[in-house]
Amino acid sequence: MSDITQSGPVLAADGTPLKRSLARALRMQKIRALMLIAPLLLFVLLTFILPIADMLFRSVENRIVQDTLPQTVVAVQDWDADSGETPPEAVFEALAYDLVVAAERKRHTRVGTRLNYETPGISSLFRKAGRRVDDVGEGYLKQFEALDPAWEEPQTFMSVFAAPEWLASRADGETEPPFQLSDSAREALPKASDAYLSFARTIQEEDNDSPTEEEPWAPVYMALHSDLAANPQAAQAFRGDAQRLLQEAAALIESGQMETESARDAFVKMDKDWADPEVWRTLKTYAGKYTNGYFLNAADLQKSPDGPELRPEDERIYGTLFMRTLIMSLAITCSCIVLGYPVAWILANLPSRTANLLMILVLLPFWTSLLVRTSAWKVMLQQQGVINDTLVWLGLVGDSDRLVMINNQFGTIVAMTHILLPFMILPMYSVMQTINPSYLRAAKSLGATNWTAFWRVYFPQSVPGIGAGSILVFILAIGYYITPELVGGTKGVFISNRIAYHISQSLNWGLAAALGTILLVIVLALYWAYDKIVGIDNVKLG
Repeated sequence: MSDITQSGPVLAADGTPLKRSLARALRMQKIRALMLIAPLLLFVLLTFILPIADMLFRSVENRIVQDTLPQTVVAVQDWDADSGETPPEAVFEALAYDLVVAAERKRHTRVGTRLNYETPGISSLFRKAGRRVDDVGEGYLKQFEALDPAWEEPQTFMSVFAAPEWLASRADGETEPPFQLSDSAREALPKASDAYLSFARTIQEEDNDSPTEEEPWAPVYMALHSDLAANPQAAQAFRGDAQRLLQEAAALIESGQMETESARDAFVKMDKDWADPEVWRTLKTYAGKYTNGYFLNAADLQKSPDGPELRPEDERIYGTLFMRTLIMSLAITCSCIVLGYPVAWILANLPSRTANLLMILVLLPFWTSLLVRTSAWKVMLQQQGVINDTLVWLGLVGDSDRLVMINNQFGTIVAMTHILLPFMILPMYSVMQTINPSYLRAAKSLGATNWTAFWRVYFPQSVPGIGAGSILVFILAIGYYITPELVGGTKGVFISNRIAYHISQSLNWGLAAALGTILLVIVLALYWAYDKIVGIDNVKLG
């Protein structure tokens, strides 16, 4: 008898190493499994993960101020917000350059609305300024045109600011390319170049027009005056008529014969609140791309020079709403347990035919509109409603002492208990159906009373159903806003009502996202606490 030894790896039937063949087969099996669940993963990603990620981003995103007022944001950083004085003239000039573009693009109201969340009244400032900002620098425009009528012609500005290659490409092509500045203009006239570039691009993008046919806005002349006053020799960078015109203007400015205007006075003339340092402090504070301001507001805090601080007592509402939401959701959950447990026990212990008939009654509310059910409770609970009329007829309360059961916390708890009760009954019923009745009979045969048998044998086995129903009802309760809005009044609304308000009415999506994020964190924290105390493994649906 001889020993047969094999050198090298074991081969599969097709000649490949067995180990590699098995790895390939397992890999293909995993790919097939992934393809089967891919539609579900995509659905969860689009309807759950991405909305939550968007909510988290919106709670800190704050690009509107910087994108709409870029020059102002840069200029205001050098201003001391604690000085008690308004910013210097350069900041008001930057605001004029930014705001005339924003008004043309219809964006000035958006930045006003954003800042109005922090300091009420700013929105009206931006609306007024947007209508009249093109007048800032009007005096400079008139003086330049009085100096030489050529300043009225768009071609004059082409000779000063337009890049030769842009003019050539414009002449060669059928469509006008985006306006480009000349290098000499950028170096010699930086402020005017930025102002004119904004004008030219806005005319092209918003009006589908050409800067070669439009006279610039008045703030462009103000920027040109500022550059020539700072650098009288700027004209040397140009040639021909452009050089002559700029030299004449620079000489007039240097001689002091050209009257100057104050951008600050122009804005204060529009509205005296532009001289309020608080307006500028708000703009500077919320000028970053990202902010924690929404979360501070959601926590009843506000930014101050010394850091976050509590808001005035009469403005602290969200802490109260969060506590009210949690307490009332717990009360609704407990009331659903108390009312739903006996119903689930009866359904689980009746014959199947009878239990199925009664189950239809449990599911019947699902066939009725939520709005109809809530409105029905509103009718029943009001002081002239069915319940009060019945109590008066029975003589339990006097006609002048009718109970106030609507527009308060009691009304919200009653209506939401009725709406969420089936969500408690169904998990408990499915778990109770799995409990073997012989356990109770065995306990009684060993001498236990009915109560002892129930409490020590039956109830512990039904706890998983209570846990599942409680989690389901509690999470649904804290997110409800229609029912509390209709029957809760001012004392029975939840934090979800404020979230809905900021999304649909005030359009403060950042604050709504911050409130939603905090609510999500609270729910996750409670879920973690439940898992540590009770154990999520004890939650079952049958």
